[in-house]
Amino acid sequence: MTDRGTVGRGGLPPTVPGGIGHGLTGVVDAGTFLARLVRLDRGALVRLRPVSGSERTALWARLPWGVLVVHTVAGGSPGDATVSAGELLAELTAGGSALPVRRDAQWRWPLPPPASRRVETLPAAELRRGAEAAADALRDAAGRGVEGRAAGERVLRDALLDHVPVVVTPDDVPTTPVEVPQRLVQGLVRMGFVGAPEAPGGVVQVRTVGSWVGLVGPYGAVWLQRVTDLTVRPILGQQSG
Repeated sequence: MTDRGTVGRGGLPPTVPGGIGHGLTGVVDAGTFLARLVRLDRGALVRLRPVSGSERTALWARLPWGVLVVHTVAGGSPGDATVSAGELLAELTAGGSALPVRRDAQWRWPLPPPASRRVETLPAAELRRGAEAAADALRDAAGRGVEGRAAGERVLRDALLDHVPVVVTPDDVPTTPVEVPQRLVQGLVRMGFVGAPEAPGGVVQVRTVGSWVGLVGPYGAVWLQRVTDLTVRPILGQQSG
């Protein structure tokens, strides 16, 4: 993806009289990301966060199946701000530079820590084929049912998204295997983070940090916070009353 967009004199974003500008200069790049996001969720939010040490902005969003996606574009954002993805897309499409109404209070999800560790590298084409096969299986099951029984599309979708097509066991340090659920694979492919199907090569990194597991492709990343099992144990020797 090429970062292009409307800029003012001297390569700076146009000023916005009486308001705050979004600061994005990679308008085409940002617009592509937002268009894909809005197709998946018309009411999606996008969080703009400046990338430390550069004139770039990270665009964060949450997909309907519970994964976070991030893509960086050219241009410095006006601080950490959350807006409607559809409204920002409309502003960019119209050639405007204003930041839409802020909706910071509506963002309720934590972000993964910045320092992650690579545990495996996978061919992008392999993940794309896996995502397409899963989508075909969902359509087939929705039409024919499972073992002759009808099943709701949402139940089938959730079962498919919870399926773990990739399990990585790191060799460098003793640790539990890293499971990569279909939720991450679908997010990576449907947001276009592996590139065009006809593009040769390309790799995807499996990365972890704390309770997070992510897929980092050539054009963006997808993250999922793993659920930690909570076990309730009785306190022995304690009397009540």
